[in-house]
Amino acid sequence: MKPVHFHLSQIIDIDKWHGLQDSLSLVTKMAIITVDYKGVPVTKHSHCQSFCQAVRKDEMLSEYCQKCDARGGLEAVRTNKPYIYSCHFNIVDIAIPILVDGQYVGAIMAGQIKLTDQELYLEQIVNRPENTESRAKFKALEKEYNALPQLTYDEVAKAAEMLLQLSTYIVEESIQKNATIEMYKKALSQDMPLTIPTHVPSVKAFKNMEAMQHELVNTMIDSKIKKFTTHDFHTMNPLLTPAFEYIYHHKNENITLQQMAKLCHVSPSYFSRIFTKETGENFSVFVPRLKMEWAKQLLEETNLPIHQISEDLGYTDAGYFIKTFKKLEGLTPAVYRRMIR
Repeated sequence: MKPVHFHLSQIIDIDKWHGLQDSLSLVTKMAIITVDYKGVPVTKHSHCQSFCQAVRKDEMLSEYCQKCDARGGLEAVRTNKPYIYSCHFNIVDIAIPILVDGQYVGAIMAGQIKLTDQELYLEQIVNRPENTESRAKFKALEKEYNALPQLTYDEVAKAAEMLLQLSTYIVEESIQKNATIEMYKKALSQDMPLTIPTHVPSVKAFKNMEAMQHELVNTMIDSKIKKFTTHDFHTMNPLLTPAFEYIYHHKNENITLQQMAKLCHVSPSYFSRIFTKETGENFSVFVPRLKMEWAKQLLEETNLPIHQISEDLGYTDAGYFIKTFKKLEGLTPAVYRRMIR
């Protein structure tokens, strides 16, 4: 059997994780960021220290920061445990690997602190040649450097272990969830009825049975819909890719043009123009029509009530959902379901 290749976005809800990451940063007094297996950040920096912010903005010095991040992550993967080290400025950092079945999918990078245990030696993972320019830059940031939080090595080690346990828990739950979803995908491909067996071990990964069903329904939509895929547009205009990926991964949200423009780092008017040029439809027409395609799949393949389908697709008012469906399809969702069956 071909091994499943996991991506970090499949394992954690990035938005929710970033909120947790902010809280963990406050508790541990460490700056934290999460990166994928390539070392590319998937979250913003939580409470990045002023000194490190300035260093990472410096063209010459930031190169050494990137080397520290990359080597720290690789060392954590090699040892399969948190790796505590000193950066090129002798600031303490930690790399906590995120592994799925031995596959490295990313890492939690934490630190930007100094040790109170001055006599304790930590490996300096990258050596930066000393010169007049770098000494002058450090001198200008000496106040920020002295303001870095200080922890004992024991406190750092405990924080690293906590982050490792947390990432391990998330991974284990993800493996269970993905195994269950694959089972349901197989059932759906064989036109078997969509049911939620109570004996499935991964039920504990969800708050309740309804939440689990929503997850499976979302997966079913992804596996069933053949039209209007992200790839149809990705190859045509990469600038729009973040918007299409967001639309497809947040089906339960009421997504606005302004949100998508901000996500693509362009103005709303420019986004509207290139979106219409790319799809042949206005954003306000395309998204509701796409959601109606998803709604039809749910009406055909599940027994979910109309109001639940409406909620799952981001409509806070079931009446408005029914009105939109009738406008685009010529009949109500209930009539459509009866006709299909």
